[in-house]
Parts: sequence; C-alpha cells; structure tokens
Amino acid sequence: MSERPADDDLTPEGEPSHDDGSGRAHNAARPTPGDPSGEDAPPAGASPADASGAGVTGEGTSDGGISDGGASDDAASGDVDPGVDARVGAAAGSGVPVAGPAASGGPVSAEGEDVALDTLLVTDPAPPKPKLGKGRAVLIGAGISVALLGGAGFLVARPYVSPADFEGGGEGAVTVHIPPGASASDVGERLADAGVVASARSFTDVALEKGKAESLHPGHYRLRQGMAAVAALDLLLSKDAKVVKRVTVREGMRLTEVLDTLAKATGLPLKDFQKSGVAPPYGKTLEGVLFPATYDVEPGTTAKGLVTAMVDRFRTAAADLRLHERAAALGLRPLEVLTVASIVQAEGGRDADYPKIARVIYNRLAAGTPLQLDTTVLYAQGRYTLRVLDRDTRVRSPYNTYLRPGLPPGPISNPGEKALNAALSPAEGDWFWFVTTDPAHRITKFTDKESVFVRYREELNENLGKD
Repeated sequence: MSERPADDDLTPEGEPSHDDGSGRAHNAARPTPGDPSGEDAPPAGASPADASGAGVTGEGTSDGGISDGGASDDAASGDVDPGVDARVGAAAGSGVPVAGPAASGGPVSAEGEDVALDTLLVTDPAPPKPKLGKGRAVLIGAGISVALLGGAGFLVARPYVSPADFEGGGEGAVTVHIPPGASASDVGERLADAGVVASARSFTDVALEKGKAESLHPGHYRLRQGMAAVAALDLLLSKDAKVVKRVTVREGMRLTEVLDTLAKATGLPLKDFQKSGVAPPYGKTLEGVLFPATYDVEPGTTAKGLVTAMVDRFRTAAADLRLHERAAALGLRPLEVLTVASIVQAEGGRDADYPKIARVIYNRLAAGTPLQLDTTVLYAQGRYTLRVLDRDTRVRSPYNTYLRPGLPPGPISNPGEKALNAALSPAEGDWFWFVTTDPAHRITKFTDKESVFVRYREELNENLGKD
C-alpha cells in the first residue's frame, strides 16, 4: 500500500498545484458540500496512491496501475476514465473494499458522484482550467490512449480485402465507350457499370499491377459481360475489341474519289462530305489536302469530323516536311509545291521515279515551256484512262497544260508524303521529257532529247495496243 500524503499537501480547488517531490503536480479533489474548507481527509480505510502513480488504461496493468488480481469490473470494461487521478488505481489495487459510488476512496459529492474521478493529471504546473464534463474527459482520455499507442498503431497493417472480381472470359457482348482523357479508374467505373467487370477497383488494381494504366486508349470497344478484370484488360489492349470501320485513301486519288470512298465506307451520305464545311489550308478546295492514309471510323463519327481528321493529318505531314520553309527555298508558294506533288503522284510509276518527274516539271517551268502533261488534261475532263487523243489536248480548261503555260491553278490529286518530298527535293538532271512506257510494270523513262521522247511514245502505244 502506498504512503498516505499529509493533509497539508492538498490544496483547495482553484489554487495552483504544487510539486510533491516526484516531478508531477496534482490537484486535490474538490471539496464536498459538507466541508467547505476542502481539508477533510479521505474516509478511513481508503489510501490514495502516490502522485507519481500511473492512470488506468483499457490495456490492462501498468507500473503503479491496477493489478490483475484487484481490477474492478468497471476498470476492465473501460468505464473508468483513463485521465482520472492515479489514486483510483491505487485504491482498487490495494485490496481495500470500496463501497458505493466512491470507487476511488475519495470524497463523495451530495449527488453521490465520486469526486476523485473528476480529478485530472497535468504534466506541468499551470493555472487551473475550467472543469470539464465527464463526456469531455472521456474524449481526452481516449486521445491520450491514442497518442500513447500511436507508434504501435502504425505497425498494425489494415487487413487487405481483395476487390470483387469475376472469373473467366465472360459471355455475351456489350459495347463500352472510353472517352479521351479517361484514367484507369474512369475506365474501371465504365466497365463495372456495363457489367463487364465485377468492380472498378479490380480493374484498376490489375491495370496498375501490369503497368498498363497509361496504355488505355479512347474509343468504342466490344467486350463481354462477367469478365475477369485481367481478361478485360487484355482484350482492351488488343486490336480485336475496338469497334471501328477502316477506310483507306490511296495516294493519287482525286477529291471526288476520296469523298465517294468515305461515304461508302462509313455509310454516311455523300452530300455530308461534299458540304462538310472544312476550310482548306491552301487554295479554294480540299483537293490535295485529304492526306492518303488508313483511318479508323468509330461509331458516332461525322463526315465533318472525318474530313477534319484527314486535313489535320496533312498539316502534320506538311509540318514534318517543313513545307513552308523548303518551298520558300525553291522560290515557290506551298500551294505550288503541293500542285507539283499532285502531278508527280498522278504521273508517277515507282517511288524512285518521283524526284526525276519533279525535276522534269521544274526544268520545263524554268524554260517557259508548257508542261503538256496528260494527267492534267484527264483531270480537266474528269476521266481516268491511259489513252489521250489529240482532241483531248485541245479541251478548254485552266488545267489543260497543253494550252496553258505554267502550273495548273491547283492540285490534281491528293499526294502522299513521298511525292511531297520529291517536289521539295527534286533530283538533279537535264531531263525535259518522260514517258511511262510500260504502265503494267510501272516503267518510266526519261530523256532530254525530243527524238528519244518520240520513240518512247511509240513504245507506250505498242504496249497499249495502239496502231
């Protein structure tokens, strides 16, 4: 049993606490209504603990606290406030019977409340503060317990609960749209809403684990319901799931051909493409700037949207080729280079011939000689043939380079990157004529002599079956 403090060690409530020699200060229990002086000693048989004793916690015994053999039911259940005066622990641990509400062995108020239970420990001498209610004291006690156990609390890992997930590859079919900029968690939410995966978290976890969270692309995807998250991810990353129509625009196709091809591939009305309203970067029409490539057409794509994508693709190619800068170095405008490239594309056989054809065009322009190119006449007539007659060369059109000197007013086809580059970097040579003598095998011959040119034309006629 601890030694009982002297009466003069207790101070009335409201007076500063003092050090009892143990390094801690404490306040005395508040006086009972029966003794205003506050100097009554505790009832006989009750022995308050030393001021240095530890308080009661919900974790069991501590040094100077309640022993296993003497713990009361209230202490074991956590009803005793851990912030009360340490004398409560000493009284219970001393083996002295405690009757009534005075569980601490301290004075009892007129209302029957244990006065000692309202006493708080403080760590440093300080002026007394307003008395806290019991509910507030419990909160403070809980806070102290959390603070004391905080370090250990971080060592206890929260149990990991695996997110809900399906098994297998699923069944049925459902189309899911992934918008541009969607994160892995956004995709997971959409898949879960469509019943593809059991939970958004299962998909997100798998995507992060496999390092594929940044590999998801926008679009419409055909998936199955009830899929395992990993199966859904694998299908999204494959080319098989994407719902698209593919349309290929070949190099050298004219504007009318391109629009017809787009309408047939997408099922959209031709007039929607003809009146798309997309402004050309050069000239007055879209001829020459509908860049040849294969385009994915997803559900909901409009004619204007597809035409815009093709023009944007041309702009990208032009920027990559430095079209403006290199055209200026040739003394030409971008539209003029584009027109040369369109003729090269329409006339050309093999890729290796493109720079030579461009050189023939530039040589004739420099000499002021009409280009006299069959492809320009056929464009003016809206025809597709290898047979050009003399009467065709007399058609009235600004595109007829037999009658009009210089370049036609604009492109006659939609050239690809190789033809554009050839127009920007023509081969070196004195050629003035060229003839594709064997169209079936794409054989083109070049010469700087008109007599040789005539012979090449005869060779072409023979291959075409002409007399």
